Order: sequence, then C-alpha cells, then structure tokens
Amino acid sequence: MEEEKMNLRLDIDVQKLEVEKLRKRKNKAEEDLDSLKIDYKKLRLSMKTARLGKTSE
Repeated sequence: MEEEKMNLRLDIDVQKLEVEKLRKRKNKAEEDLDSLKIDYKKLRLSMKTARLGKTSE
C-alpha cells in the first residue's frame, strides 16, 4: 500500500514536470507567433510604401 502511494506520488511529479514543459513550449510558440505577426506587418507596410514611391511610366 505504501509503495503504491509512493509510485502514485512519483507519477504525479512526472506529470507536473511534463505539464510545465508543455506550458513553456506553448508560451515560446506564442511569443514566436507574435514576433512573426509583427515582422509580417512591418513587411507589408514597407511593401506598400515602396509601391507608393514608384513613379508611373
């Protein structure tokens, strides 16, 4: 019975560590996505600005 409790505690600890690792990966992915969105907006703006700067021939 005690051994079973100890095994369950170990399982819980392992699960907590896995959850924490997944949370960190998720947060990193969200940060990367936000960064990509910002870069995309900057790129679109610079493309728009470059088109406006062209002269018609």
